[in-house]
Amino acid sequence: MSVGKMFMCKLMRLPLIALTSCPAEFWGDVAKDFFWKTKHTGQFLDYNFDVTKGEIYIKCMEGASTNICYNLLDRNRVCQFANVLKAQGVKKGDRVSIYMPMVVELVVAMLACVRIGAVHSIVFAGFSAESLCERIVDSQCCLLITADGFYRGDKLINLKLLADEALQKCRDKGFPVGVCVCVCVCVCARVCVQVPWNPEVDLCWDALLRGVSDECEPEWCDSEDPLFILYTSGSTGKPKGVLHTVSGYMLYTATTFKVVFDHQPDDVYWCTADIGWITGHSYITYGPLANGATSVLFEGLPTHPDVSRMWEIVDKYNVTKFYTAPTAIRLLMKFGNEPVQRYKRSSLKVLGTVGEPINPEAWQWYYNVVGEKRCPIVDTFWQTETGGHVLTPLPAATPMKPGSATLPFFGVVPAILNESGEELEGPSEGYLVFKQPWPGVMRTIYGSHERFESTYFKKFPGYYVTGDGCRRDKDGYFWVTGRIDDMLNVSGHLLSTAEVESALVEHEAVAEAAVVGRPHPVKGESLYCFVTLNDGVMYNSELEVELKKQVREKIGAIATPDYIQNAPGLPKTRSGKIMRRLLRKIACDERELGDISTLADSTVVEQLFQNRCCTAV
Repeated sequence: MSVGKMFMCKLMRLPLIALTSCPAEFWGDVAKDFFWKTKHTGQFLDYNFDVTKGEIYIKCMEGASTNICYNLLDRNRVCQFANVLKAQGVKKGDRVSIYMPMVVELVVAMLACVRIGAVHSIVFAGFSAESLCERIVDSQCCLLITADGFYRGDKLINLKLLADEALQKCRDKGFPVGVCVCVCVCVCARVCVQVPWNPEVDLCWDALLRGVSDECEPEWCDSEDPLFILYTSGSTGKPKGVLHTVSGYMLYTATTFKVVFDHQPDDVYWCTADIGWITGHSYITYGPLANGATSVLFEGLPTHPDVSRMWEIVDKYNVTKFYTAPTAIRLLMKFGNEPVQRYKRSSLKVLGTVGEPINPEAWQWYYNVVGEKRCPIVDTFWQTETGGHVLTPLPAATPMKPGSATLPFFGVVPAILNESGEELEGPSEGYLVFKQPWPGVMRTIYGSHERFESTYFKKFPGYYVTGDGCRRDKDGYFWVTGRIDDMLNVSGHLLSTAEVESALVEHEAVAEAAVVGRPHPVKGESLYCFVTLNDGVMYNSELEVELKKQVREKIGAIATPDYIQNAPGLPKTRSGKIMRRLLRKIACDERELGDISTLADSTVVEQLFQNRCCTAV
């Protein structure tokens, strides 16, 4: 994109009018910066968002062919490991599961997959063996890449042990993991972590690379070939395998990174996310590398070895663009200003937030203390499904409002609907939807296009439904108000209440469970769980420990309940539906209940108020 066009877009956003009806010219101009083995045929962007008019589809640059690794980076042993994958029989279209900490080998493994046209499915290393197993089986992976272990603060996590447990669970479910070899990276060899080793299945990363050629011809992929699968929580409890494709995702992450962070050649960029989440995919790996950006890759905790860790790193590497989550900001904010002001941070130019809406108090601290009132804040709203930023300020171009994601990115056309599906104009509040696609939007849910259509397009035909509520102010700024389905946003991570409830009910003592969110000063939302026990079972501290362990092992540490309340009964309608609206009131000790005329037994509510948890367990 020319400097003149970029300047015009950033300064005035006038191209949005043309982009609404004709995005091809804008994105076609962006595409000129990339290599294409063959050119696209037909429309640049073709789609159907209306389920009443046939199958939902989105296609970008159909007929073109390219390779995203070729366009990003051809170094750091990527070609060598791509040849290793090919030697193991991995071919174009095969799925490869990656379960690793934040080490360079993780990025190498991603790019090696896409170089040969394989589809990577990265599983956050904080997830349990059960969660890893579920994702391997659903995506039918042929190979697992993992590590021996990693540190989380002072705690050593034996990742290989969890990987082996996951593969055994796959076998128990009938999945043929005999063909799913396990490549292990030794990143903790310095502490001699003991890992189980099966020579019939396990392979060592370093041994595999010895003597391997450092040249690997890229596999030229069609624009709409699958690039990666990334699982996000679903309201039914079963994770959704979000599928992104090659060209549109490449163009969108490259452009959003360049514009939203105002990337310049001398920048040092640091995103603190984990690559196991979409933020790490789009804004640690693909977006920055597509722009040749110098990036910091961070493994660790923001409070270890002390609470100044982040600002120490900013000074050490002269970080100019810093991107983190409101959870991290709130966590560090509680330690006061001194740990921040211990370091200069004079290199910082732009601050970003991601994962959840940022509360105004945290925004002000981030702006005034961390950025010293001189760094614009880009508060970005987007999802695993959107591939990249969809609502965002542009630094030094968009007037900021603390807590608002402000305005749509180029070519993104949001709307706010009421419950009847009518578009609301002017200041209003309702469902946040989008009226047309952009190149980086997801294409389907892997293995279930029907679920894709029903989840995102059936509620309001003709619109992509985000699942979030939103309000628009008199200036046209968008304020995302949170999930409107049975999902919770805990520390920026989306969790399904149904998934947590299922984990609790699997315990032999639990007859029924219901999970709601309760505001948390650091995490945004905390998990407040109500459990009804089987007859004859006593509720005590030992059972609480068991239930927390049950959830942690089934899902991962991020889903560990903050509060567990013994609930002899749950508030239900006469038809048997649990009234979670009332449970949220109880969790927050809010006595204004509204209409409870449909309750089958209103005495349950008062009993739950009397038994509510005042402190986390």
